[in-house]
Amino acid sequence: MADAFIDRVADVGSESEDEELDEETGEPLRRKERRKGANGVDDSSEEEDEDDDEEAARAVREGFIVDDEEEDDDRARRRREKRKRRRAEREEQDERLSEEDLELIGELDRDELRDEQPRFKRLKQGHREDRTAREERGVDDIFSDDDDEAPGREARGLVDEFDDFIEEDEFPDEERERMLEEREVARPGRKFFASGGQPPEGFSEAEFEDMKAAFGDGTEYDWALQVQAEMDEPEREAEIQLKDVFEPSQLIDKMLTAEDEEIRRVDVPERFQIARKPFSRVELSEEEAAKRKEEEAQWVASMMLPKKRLDRQLIEPFKRSVAKVLQFINEDDYEIPFIFQHRKDYLIHATPLQVSPDPSRPDASDTELKAERLLNQSDMWDLFEHDLKFRAMAEKRDALQKTYKSLQAIANVEDPMIEEMLSHVGNMEEVQDVQDYLHFQYSAPLKDVNLIESESNGVQKRARAARTLWEKVRSSKVYNLVRAFGITADNFARNVLDTGPRAYTDDPPELPDDLADSLLDPPEYTTGAQILRAGKAMFAEELVMSPRMRKWLRGKMYELAYFDCYRTEKGARQITEDHKYYEFKYLRHQDITAMARRPELFLRMLKAEQEGLVEIRLKMDSYDRLKRELYKYIESDNYSELADAWNIVRREAVDQAFSKLERIVARGVKEALKGECENALAKACREKFSELKLDQAPYKPKGMEPGTRPRCITLSSGQGISGRDAICWVYVEEDGRCLENGKFSDLRLGNSDKHLPDGKNVQEFVDLVSRRKPDVIGVSGFSVETRKLYKDIQDIIEKFDLRSNEFEADDEDGVGTKARSEKVEVLIVNDEVARLYHTSDRAAIEYPSYPPLTRYCIALAKYMQSPLLEYAALKKDIISISFDPNQDLIPQDKLLRHLESAMVDMVNLVGVNINEAVNNPYLANLLPYVCGLGPRKAAHVLQAIDKNGGEVRTRDELVGDPEKNIIPAVGGKVWTNCASFLFLEFDIDDPDSDYLDNTRVHPEDYEIARKMASDALGLDEEDVKAEVDEGGPGAVVRRLIKENQEDNVNDLILEQYAVQLESQFHQRKRATLETIRAELNSPYEELRHNFSFMSSDEIYTMLTGETRESLLEGMTVPVQVRRVFSDHIEVRLDCGLEGGVSETEYPEGVGGERGIDPRQVYTVHQTAQAKILFINRKQLSAQLSFNEETIRRPFKRDNDHERGEWDEDQESQDKKDAIRAKENVSGRAQRVIKHPLFRPFNAAQAEEYLGSMSRGDVVIRPSSKGLDHLAVTWKVSDNIYQHIDVLELDKDNEFSVGKTLKIGGRYTYSDLDELIVNHVKSMAKKVDEIMQDDKYQNGSKAQTDQWLTTYAEANPKRSMYAFCINPKYPGFFYLCYKAGQHAQLGAWPVKVMPGAFELQKHQYPDMTALKNGFKTLFMNSQRMPEVGGVRRR
Repeated sequence: MADAFIDRVADVGSESEDEELDEETGEPLRRKERRKGANGVDDSSEEEDEDDDEEAARAVREGFIVDDEEEDDDRARRRREKRKRRRAEREEQDERLSEEDLELIGELDRDELRDEQPRFKRLKQGHREDRTAREERGVDDIFSDDDDEAPGREARGLVDEFDDFIEEDEFPDEERERMLEEREVARPGRKFFASGGQPPEGFSEAEFEDMKAAFGDGTEYDWALQVQAEMDEPEREAEIQLKDVFEPSQLIDKMLTAEDEEIRRVDVPERFQIARKPFSRVELSEEEAAKRKEEEAQWVASMMLPKKRLDRQLIEPFKRSVAKVLQFINEDDYEIPFIFQHRKDYLIHATPLQVSPDPSRPDASDTELKAERLLNQSDMWDLFEHDLKFRAMAEKRDALQKTYKSLQAIANVEDPMIEEMLSHVGNMEEVQDVQDYLHFQYSAPLKDVNLIESESNGVQKRARAARTLWEKVRSSKVYNLVRAFGITADNFARNVLDTGPRAYTDDPPELPDDLADSLLDPPEYTTGAQILRAGKAMFAEELVMSPRMRKWLRGKMYELAYFDCYRTEKGARQITEDHKYYEFKYLRHQDITAMARRPELFLRMLKAEQEGLVEIRLKMDSYDRLKRELYKYIESDNYSELADAWNIVRREAVDQAFSKLERIVARGVKEALKGECENALAKACREKFSELKLDQAPYKPKGMEPGTRPRCITLSSGQGISGRDAICWVYVEEDGRCLENGKFSDLRLGNSDKHLPDGKNVQEFVDLVSRRKPDVIGVSGFSVETRKLYKDIQDIIEKFDLRSNEFEADDEDGVGTKARSEKVEVLIVNDEVARLYHTSDRAAIEYPSYPPLTRYCIALAKYMQSPLLEYAALKKDIISISFDPNQDLIPQDKLLRHLESAMVDMVNLVGVNINEAVNNPYLANLLPYVCGLGPRKAAHVLQAIDKNGGEVRTRDELVGDPEKNIIPAVGGKVWTNCASFLFLEFDIDDPDSDYLDNTRVHPEDYEIARKMASDALGLDEEDVKAEVDEGGPGAVVRRLIKENQEDNVNDLILEQYAVQLESQFHQRKRATLETIRAELNSPYEELRHNFSFMSSDEIYTMLTGETRESLLEGMTVPVQVRRVFSDHIEVRLDCGLEGGVSETEYPEGVGGERGIDPRQVYTVHQTAQAKILFINRKQLSAQLSFNEETIRRPFKRDNDHERGEWDEDQESQDKKDAIRAKENVSGRAQRVIKHPLFRPFNAAQAEEYLGSMSRGDVVIRPSSKGLDHLAVTWKVSDNIYQHIDVLELDKDNEFSVGKTLKIGGRYTYSDLDELIVNHVKSMAKKVDEIMQDDKYQNGSKAQTDQWLTTYAEANPKRSMYAFCINPKYPGFFYLCYKAGQHAQLGAWPVKVMPGAFELQKHQYPDMTALKNGFKTLFMNSQRMPEVGGVRRR
């Protein structure tokens, strides 16, 4: 017990605790006796006050309390004196062991005890420099006094051992005595006896020997204490590491863990290291490695061939290509871009074809090569994924083989089935089947093996687990019944798979019942029926665990199975006709191939199943026929009553096994298909990302080379309305610098016919364009109003003839050039990156003084200058961009991995100027995607280059140069991967600059390029040697460029070079030679497509948020009336589309010669229901109808299904059941309202229906209060719903909707649409506003209070408040506050109202007003004795 309060190793104290100094003189304080009261008892009445003082002082030191005024000098002095006094009293009190304790351990010297006054001192470790100056203290000296060592104190036994023990805490007498009594037991290393070995006083020599035999001499564990001391010593001297300063999560985020450092250090491409991290390194012999290599090539090719659909003559070349690429990946550690760029000859198969002779070219060959590309980049990434899958499969198979060998060696197990199946496994499922079989069949021997291995490895043994049910059956008499089946499970499975000769079933001599009765085995099995059931279950389980049976059934399922989708009870209520899951609510008979062709459909079905809305069942055609086939393989061929009886038992066992086996295999098939569908959808996203977004060069200015970045002016009004709200603009130079920005308010042109002047900022904009001469003007925004701004800019450009800079262009006659200019082009720019950027932390850091909309404009300009750089800067946020409507069905890590592979391909196609990347963090965002690198190695490269002077002069410098004191930035393998994708600007005046370092040519091919250059110049070997001796290795290429002789390279016959390289060096370089020729002509030529202009559909989706699937003709939608005329009405949809309703689409009785004037029916800002007749996505407009008959026709999506694929009977029955359920609720026909948001739900059903929907979604439903009431339920937040009672007035009949709708007697509306928009949606906007505020806390009130408390402790002088939701009262929020560290927590309720917030009976229109109002109310409350629960202090 006492040992718990004794540290075996000295604690490291702070410097302030090393030595107590007098605060006035600076001298060390002496430790004095504690003062005692008059009665000699410790006076602790003052100590309690002093404890408070010390706690307060500690709080001040830790920074939690900041005094507003300085301490009074006298008061401070008294406090210091009090602290000194307390220390002296505490440290020099008499803590001598009692006489009884010393007598008990035989060390009592009464005279010495009476005379001695031992002092107990705090054990602290001093300054490091002081410690090193004196000798280290051993374990035996831990408690010795090295400050006041008195002479003659050595070898004084136990009393001296305890003289230097410092008791720091106060304990009751009983506790102190117990601690002292147990101290020696708790510390085996304590020496109980005098060092001389003589018996203590009062003990005879025999008694002393008995005591030592029983308790030892105190040195038994000295070795352990010595080891501990040696272990502790380096810890005290160890340097502070990052893990000692940062949290583990911070180290992971910043990639500073030991694992990250290992990735930087190892000379293997980073992406390979991360992908291979789950796998252990396998040591194989040369023969085994060759066999494994061949096996993998065959396996990967078999996985890829079905999707390639190659001609028969290309299958073998394809397999050879796959094997070669796997060799590059696994043996050479070449990444995909390197293989695609520099080993592309192995990806192409050339077939010689006979051609007709050309009379004009008699020397020409009569054959030509037809090149077929066997693998593209996407295929190679798939190949890499298959390589990882094979590694996982092989590793698990190796582990199983190792386990089986242990069983052979230890338990003498021999199982040909395991050996056969492991040698022919084709996927992870089959390996798992063997593992399940192994653990089922040999569970008992496996326990013995594990026990023996754990003992041999020094692992602590665990108690042997209890036997399983099947082990008990196998070791009991019941297993005799299993043997009596006449055929083993494995032989039956062989019959089914038709592998080997047929095994026939033998009948035992007894009937099943008689045999069961003879095998009774009490107490577990007391009846024959129990024996029979157990035997059938055991045989069925053996069939279920048979890898052969699983393999057979899995194959049958892939061949014959189909999916049926059944709605659950929950789904029947929630999946209505306008629900996104309705397309498969009654879907039937979808085979696996059909599901694989529509991966998004199957993944949505699985998601609906996860939500409990549907159940997906995998069934098989001819289910009964398959079982009858199985019966044939297990039944006996004999004809007798005995054989019939046993055949019945066998069939029952097969039925039992088949049912369970079907569930197991079906679950595996669903998981496998899910993985394939996720991969297919992720691959589709990758292709869209690559082809539609990444594969586009910067916008090309007129007359400039492709790849030149433009100077841009970009404008946006955001969500604002053109002509009313501010328009932000920026001018960005081609290097990405924002040189100018500002705001316009009105850029609309006037109308001279109507004497309307131009907008006040038109001339200012004209001056800006004339002065800056931009290459392009970009416009974008968040609403349909952006198109109006786009048209206004176009009109200004046209009217004022604003042009960009002049450029050189060919004459019309094609002879010579002349300077010309064109009008500035205006574009609507894709803003998906800008939307993410303008509110990001990165934008705030880069442009802290700019408003978000200006940052948005900067991002638009940078997107036009380089889409690739903008996407690269997003990093992991790239998954926030929508590439497919269903990409949320893909796991984020899988989607990110596929998108990053597309980025890797494109970055390596474009290349990175390494010296620019060193000085430009924006460009450095590309480095992690360079072949061989990654985020860790890219950061290391930049650090190494910075240490080398901040500039790379040649590609070779990246691997270091000891002679020039250049440290390596990468290792050899990584350099091989990345060298050709990091280029350097060529300076023809710099003799050290190599032209090839500015090309896509890899350094391994420099000699070939130089040979081609010398041949193009017509130089012989002596000329080349002279050039090299004078100008270095790159002199020949330099001369070629300097003399502008690059075109001569095109005259070289590359076939001859290719033949020589393959015959002499065994290198296939035909495609590489083409690359070298192209690069000598134009280094790093722009190979991407031109800048992509947005299509009408893309603009429509960007500005409205709708797609062709989300908003269709025939839908009924709410619209807001803008202007009313006698012959038409202008309206606006929620998505921003402008709409029109012609006179022919008015309701009956409205308009026309005899109808009511529409201005009496419709008013401005009124909300009404309308049917969409036509959508013009290019003009962002729509035609609609107010006709009641048209609106009444329900909208139904077109779901084309083949016969038998849709359960129409179930659909019809569900509709009838729904109507019947409505009638049963009230005992009469249920009220039905013609409104798209109406549902015949009660409150619980409405909440369940809204559960998966977005915040602010609404359901209108019948009210339990009667036919003159309606209920409106809307989703406030997750699991929080508000139910609003609506009173109907002015009803035509009891089933119609009232013409006047009242809520709470306070709000009045004319129809349901107005109520939804102006009441519910208005409150939902306020909920969004408060939940998006920076003072909102996502958590409970208790969590918010805790956050306020923590904040106040960290900032004691400041007050703070925060908002959090009140889940008990939907529509209410808490405004929690704490007015300082010592103030009480408080909370005021905030009520959300239509268009406002209510606090303390005051209404505020927005969050700014609400927060300012709270501050005003709170300050006023401080002037009163008590207001709102806040007391004056």
